[in-house]
Amino acid sequence: MVSFSVRRLASGLITAVSLAYTVLALLYFRFGAVYGAAALLAVLAVVATHHVNLRAALRGERPSRFPLTLVLQAVATYLPDFLLPSGMSAVSAPMLAGTLLVFLPLGRGGALVGLMMLYEGLGLWLGADLAVVTGFYVVTVPTTGALIYALVRLVRVADDLEQARTELADAAVLKERLRISRDLHDGLGRSLTAIALKGDLATRLIERDPGQARTEMGEVVQVAREAAQDVRQVARGYRAMSLAGEVDRAVALLESSGVGVQAHLADVALPGRSEEALAWAVREAVTNVLRHSRATTCTITTSLHAGALRLEVANDGAPPEPGPTGGGLTGLAERAAHAGGSCTAAPTGAGGYLLAVEVAA
Repeated sequence: MVSFSVRRLASGLITAVSLAYTVLALLYFRFGAVYGAAALLAVLAVVATHHVNLRAALRGERPSRFPLTLVLQAVATYLPDFLLPSGMSAVSAPMLAGTLLVFLPLGRGGALVGLMMLYEGLGLWLGADLAVVTGFYVVTVPTTGALIYALVRLVRVADDLEQARTELADAAVLKERLRISRDLHDGLGRSLTAIALKGDLATRLIERDPGQARTEMGEVVQVAREAAQDVRQVARGYRAMSLAGEVDRAVALLESSGVGVQAHLADVALPGRSEEALAWAVREAVTNVLRHSRATTCTITTSLHAGALRLEVANDGAPPEPGPTGGGLTGLAERAAHAGGSCTAAPTGAGGYLLAVEVAA
C-alpha cells in the first residue's frame, strides 16, 4: 500500500509543521500571561481549521463546509493582529498559505500568497522588528505553503498511481480472459468439428468397411490428442503457430472430409505476429467450411502486395443462410488488426464464400 504510506508520511510532516508554529506562539508569553494565552488559543484555532482542510485534501476531497473552513482559517490567522502585539499572523500565515495553494487554482493561490508576504513584510517592518526577523517570517510564508502543497500533491499522485496500477491489473486479467476465450474458440472449434465428422464417418463405415472405420477412429484419437495439446498451450499462453503447418493440417482434414483442396503459399518470411494471425485464419476458415458450408472444393492462397501478405481461403459452398458475424471472425479481425492488417469475409457471386486476411509482411 504505497499510497497509504505516503499519506501517513505527508500527514506526519504537516502535523510537525503545525506543532512548530504552535511552539512559536508560546513566545508571546513574554508580553504577559494574557497575551500568551490569547496567542496560543489563536494558533490552536488556526491549527484546528488547518487540520480539517488538509485532512480532506489528503483524501483528494474538500471539507464538507468548504469554503467556510477556509474563511475561518483566514479569520483565525489575521484577526489576532488587531488584538495582539507584533504581527501575530506571521506565526500562522504559512499554514494558511499552504491551504490556499492546495484548494485554489495555482495562479490565484500564488497571487494571494504574494499579498500575504507583502502584508507580513510591511507589518513587521513598521513594527520596528529587525530586518533579519522580518525576512525570516516573510520567507516562511511561501516556503511552508509550497511544502504543504507539494506534500498534498505527492499523496494525490500516489493515489492516482495506485488506482492506475489496479486498473492495469484488471485490464491484464480481462485481456487474458479474452485471449483464452478466443484461443479456445479458434483452436477447439476445428478439433471438435473434425472429431464429430470423423466419428460420424466411422459409424457409417463400421458395418461395410471395418478396417476403414478403425482408421477413422484412430484419426479421431489423434485429433483429440491435438485438441488436448491446444488446451495446454492456451493455458500456458503459448500460441506460436506455423502458417505452413496449419495449411498442411487443413489440407489433410478437408480431404479426409471429401473436400478437394488446392494450396499455394508465397515463399515469404513473416513476422511472428503476422504468421500467427494467418495461421489462426486458416484454422477458423477450415472450421467454418466443415461446420457451416456444403463445399466440395477449397483453395488456400497467399500473395504479396505492397508490403502486405494477403491470405485467401475460398470455397464453393456458401452457407444457405449466412448469419451475423460470429465470435471466430471477430477474433480473426482482432488478430489481423494487431498484425497491422484487416479481415473480411463474405459470399462470392458464384455461390461460394471468401475469407481474406491481410497482414504486414
